[in-house]
Amino acid sequence: MSAIDLRGKLIAFEGLDACGKSTQERRLIRRLDEAGYDVVSTVEPGGTTIGDAARAIVLSKPGAYHAMIPFSELLLFMISRAQNTHEVIRPAMEAGKTVIVSRYRMSSEAYQGYGRGMDLDLIRTLNDHATENLHPDLTFFINVPAETAVRRKKSEHDRIEIEALAFHERVRHGFLELVAQDPHAVVIDGDRPPEQIEEDVARYLQL
Repeated sequence: MSAIDLRGKLIAFEGLDACGKSTQERRLIRRLDEAGYDVVSTVEPGGTTIGDAARAIVLSKPGAYHAMIPFSELLLFMISRAQNTHEVIRPAMEAGKTVIVSRYRMSSEAYQGYGRGMDLDLIRTLNDHATENLHPDLTFFINVPAETAVRRKKSEHDRIEIEALAFHERVRHGFLELVAQDPHAVVIDGDRPPEQIEEDVARYLQL
């Protein structure tokens, strides 16, 4: 077991699409398993039946739901987050499990706030309600240049990924500002081999 007791804790991974979040989540889950932790992993949007339905809409292929306005997009993320928090995250934490989530509160502030230009105070208020005021115990922002993230994405793009490079640059800038304001968030250089990134994450968690 690590020097830090991670039982009942919430660890979030944030970053641009294709920054390497999924790879690092899998590697961290393996390390936590080896250290004797009971681990639950989940994703946003998604993680529950209702969350998956919201995900299918908000991350649909370009052209589908073309009339969606930013506020509707934001609410779909909040619906997913509320269900995920209530059904998956809080029960697991209360049972003493370590929860790993791919995207949480910070993503909405970065994407819908800095990216779409929506009011950050509104997003934070909705986040408070959707999460029942829950914040991650630690957030890892996997930082890569926007150009790198866009270049890495080779499969079919969803309606957010297809946005212009300037959008993804605004989102990345937002993430960096948000991490700087959050004492429980750290920036991890994601423009390196996965093994080096894994070691940085493990070092922060004293694994």
